[in-house]
Amino acid sequence: MTADKIAFFVALETRVWQALTLGDKQAYLALLAPEFLGVYPSGFASLAKNLSTFEQAPGFAPSYALSEARIMDLAPGLVMLSYRAVFQRVADAQAKVMYVSSLWRRQEDEKWVNVFSQDSLAHASTNG
Repeated sequence: MTADKIAFFVALETRVWQALTLGDKQAYLALLAPEFLGVYPSGFASLAKNLSTFEQAPGFAPSYALSEARIMDLAPGLVMLSYRAVFQRVADAQAKVMYVSSLWRRQEDEKWVNVFSQDSLAHASTNG
C-alpha cells in the first residue's frame, strides 16, 4: 500500500467530511452510492436517511482531523479505508474520537463512490 494510494482515499473521505460540515448536500450525494449503508452507534442509515440531515444546519463543526489511515484492497475496484477521526458536533462542547471504516467502489466511469461506512466511538480513555 503506497502512501499515495492512502492519500487518495483520505482525500475522498475528506470531501465527505467537508460536505457534512458545510451542509453541501450535492457534494455529499456525488460521493455516496445510491445503495449506501451506514452503520453507526445510533443504528443503520440508508443514503436517504443520511441526506435528511442536510435539512437542518450542519451538525459537525468545520474542524476535524483524520489520522492513522490504512487501506485494504478487497477486490479490483473495491477498497476499505479505515482511520481515526477527531471531530466535534456543533452542539457539543468537547471533541470526540471515532474509528471509521469506509468501503469505496470504483464505478465503470472510473469515479469512486462510498458504498458503506461504519463509525465506532472510541472509549474516553482513547480520546486524545
